[in-house]
Amino acid sequence: MIDNETPRLSRLTALITFLQTKRLVTSTELAKKFNVSVRTIYRDIRALELSGIPICTEEGKGYSLVEGFVLAPVMFTESEANALITAEQLVLKNSDTSFIKNYQDALIKVKAVLRTNTKEKARILAERIVYRNNSGQGSPSHYLSLIQLALTNFTPIRIAYVSQENTSTERVVEPFALYNTQENWVLIAYCRLRKENRSFRLDRIQALETLTERFQPQNISLQDYFESVRKIYFNTPDIPLS
Repeated sequence: MIDNETPRLSRLTALITFLQTKRLVTSTELAKKFNVSVRTIYRDIRALELSGIPICTEEGKGYSLVEGFVLAPVMFTESEANALITAEQLVLKNSDTSFIKNYQDALIKVKAVLRTNTKEKARILAERIVYRNNSGQGSPSHYLSLIQLALTNFTPIRIAYVSQENTSTERVVEPFALYNTQENWVLIAYCRLRKENRSFRLDRIQALETLTERFQPQNISLQDYFESVRKIYFNTPDIPLS
């Protein structure tokens, strides 16, 4: 393995940025990410610590940055800015209004730290790129952002839901995962009414309230869940909606 494929200064900066995106990361994962040896990662971590970067080392587990440490805004390359602009066009086709708004608000902050010439090129690209989805248009939803917060904070939500049979019910559910069908967002959650995991289309949620309590997260992976569903429903990936 060639350790000098990435200039060290650039790698050290990128290493700090990567640490900010992870709660805990191993030396092996870092070595693979930056295409260097594990020994080089040890040296890099030591160099960062000597320069004053607050890195926590958990023996046998990995590295993390001290809670609250934030690296000053970094400069995006033109290619990175182009990727974000292109992604915006995909986001604009999303069926959830809260997701679109949050992405656009975040992109405004990103654009604020672009260099002047990169900012102008980003503007040109934004005006000359479009994404068309040939599939049918899904119905709009409005609660993706709130559900994402409930999912990561393990807080149940109370929803007013309209089923496929056009029956209105009120459910308290514990969010487990989300997936997108290109037409709609779907929530997988433990339904306290049915006492099992169910799937809910977000565009059928008429109202949503986040509760103050917390629930115990399910001790299975999303892949485990899909495998169990396929076995139940004749080995098909389709998941029946509530």
